[in-house]
Amino acid sequence: MKWGECMENEIYLRRKNKLILEPSTNDSTNDPQIATIIKNIEEFGYTLSENVINILKTYSIEQLETFYTTLIKDLGQMIGADKYFSPMYPNFPKQVMDASESELYLNAVVHYLTNGRLLPEYEKQVRVPLFDKTEIKIIDLGSKEEFLSIFVNLIASKTSLSETDKKDIEWFFKDNLLQIPSILPNEIPLKENIALVSKLILEYQLDTNLLFPYYKTPTDVLRLCVAISDGDISLAENTRFKSFRRKERRLIMGLLENCGSLEEDMKKYKNRWIRLGERLHPFEFKQLYPKTQAAFRKIRNNEQIETFNSQLVKAMKKKDFHTALKLLKDRPGEFARKLDHLLREHPHPFVVVEEFEKIAASVSTTVLLQVINHFKHRNSEKDIRVFFPKGNISKLFAINNELPKLDEDISKTIIRICETTLVNIYSKRDSLGKVYIDEALKDYVVPFSQRSANKSLRSIVRGSKINIPNDAKTIRSFIYWKEPQNDRVDIDLSAVIYSEKWEYLEHISYTNLRSGKLMAYHSGDITAAPNGASEFIDIDIHSVQRSGGRYVVFSIHSFSEQVFSEVPECFIGWMLRQYPNSGEVFEPKTVEDKIDVTSSTKIGIPMIVDLYENKIIWADIALKSNPRYYNNVEGNQMGMILIGKALTTMNKTNLYDLLQLHVQARGEICHNISEADIVFSVDDGITPFDQDIIVSQYI
Repeated sequence: MKWGECMENEIYLRRKNKLILEPSTNDSTNDPQIATIIKNIEEFGYTLSENVINILKTYSIEQLETFYTTLIKDLGQMIGADKYFSPMYPNFPKQVMDASESELYLNAVVHYLTNGRLLPEYEKQVRVPLFDKTEIKIIDLGSKEEFLSIFVNLIASKTSLSETDKKDIEWFFKDNLLQIPSILPNEIPLKENIALVSKLILEYQLDTNLLFPYYKTPTDVLRLCVAISDGDISLAENTRFKSFRRKERRLIMGLLENCGSLEEDMKKYKNRWIRLGERLHPFEFKQLYPKTQAAFRKIRNNEQIETFNSQLVKAMKKKDFHTALKLLKDRPGEFARKLDHLLREHPHPFVVVEEFEKIAASVSTTVLLQVINHFKHRNSEKDIRVFFPKGNISKLFAINNELPKLDEDISKTIIRICETTLVNIYSKRDSLGKVYIDEALKDYVVPFSQRSANKSLRSIVRGSKINIPNDAKTIRSFIYWKEPQNDRVDIDLSAVIYSEKWEYLEHISYTNLRSGKLMAYHSGDITAAPNGASEFIDIDIHSVQRSGGRYVVFSIHSFSEQVFSEVPECFIGWMLRQYPNSGEVFEPKTVEDKIDVTSSTKIGIPMIVDLYENKIIWADIALKSNPRYYNNVEGNQMGMILIGKALTTMNKTNLYDLLQLHVQARGEICHNISEADIVFSVDDGITPFDQDIIVSQYI
């Protein structure tokens, strides 16, 4: 396939920094053109590997032009360099440093009184070249096999996928229909992936017999109906079901007829099944699918159905732990999730431990890992407990930690059982040989759930920590947005500085363009974006540290009250700058990351900076606005502090600990990276950003 004919290389470049290129038959010399391409993409922070250059040497001038224009477009979209950044103060940050208070005030008043139509007119001064030393990323030559493996891995994921992952899978189906039957695994571990894949099989009219092996429960079928209706397949939100064609209704009824425990499972989502029944008309298929028709009748007529949960609740209320444990042993996943509660309630908790050990091998690996993490930190002295609720919006819940202490011997025994079980499971997989594991992976969280993650330059899991190099002096955050026609959109970029104890020290926002306490500056508040608008904030790291600041919470606020998903374009990112007044205000090669903001909320917290540890804590969290105030940083302080405390104190399973279990099971630790058969690190080998590999092969 030739360059530029499809999204193949756009996806491969974004996910792996690789390209698929086929050699051509050009005989002419094109070294000057290739050198020019390399020089130009260096401005974006990238260069080409020797393997890519050798392929390009076989290209004609016309082929190189196509290659270059497509590559520049893809790189620009990845880092935001395809937009024109024009802050209110074009000579930022020095211009804001030097301006008088009256100048800043009058400029803002004129801008506000004209509803954002008038901006102050300043001549953009000639800026000195960028003095910063930047690390160049290498674009390498890939292969069809590795590219295919991305989608095989995503479909085989054991954890939920992001919207970006799902869109990539959708593209793959559309462009590779003939390959689909051969790459589908015998088992798809994640129920949401079953629904997604099934929807695509139906959409592209592939053989529906491919579906039947994947469907075990009515809830699996419910997810399929939700997927076909373009709803939330996590089932966190209700769905308005479409009118199904007769062929679809027969398929759905057939899938249900093959499932066990129909009435009991359907009762979990009783109201949704009633709504779905109105679309399926199950009584039309009474003769073909009698079991399913009867289940719908019972649900609709509110007939008595005894369920597993009702039996369990009844046993627990009566303190009948023998019956409760007997029930739970048939549902190992439920047993694991209720383990803490059982240990607190049972008069002899080690009985619970013994019963759990008998069924641990039947618990999914994702749940075992979460159980280990829970009991490792079970008795920690933390004020709050943190939860990420299921759903497509990146929200976080925090509650007071009121759990009573648990015997440490019990916690240690539970951890031992789970670790031993995981090692036994992992030992059945292929040998890894000599393994090098970078200790920096302790800062990266295992990707258990990415369904609400926004699209970003690098896929990072919430709570992961990214090192700030010692030579970085300034963190520059930026936002760009463009409003729809006839609808003014005002989005604000803000930053709040807190002490180690989360005491407020200072904020930088449209209400405070520069700090009187430390070196922190805002590029000016723009309140309309018909042609696109941008804002920047500079935070001088050492000045914050000297002032007693530890945490910097960056946030974006939709002041005009539209949710971000209604804005045609909106993204936020950050750079590390050593010399902030050198180079352009937006320098593509200094962009560390960029997030497309698409959530159905009005406030986003992309990251938190910890300047004691010198790390960026990845947040990508949505926050509800405070209805009593304007939607700005001042009106949402309590929510921001709560999220800040939650993200900076929570304990989640990290990649280092996960990979250590794999080494115990099927490898040998190697301390010399050059001697290792497989490398896990932040920069080399398999990295935290290779999430397709991690979620399919290492969880």
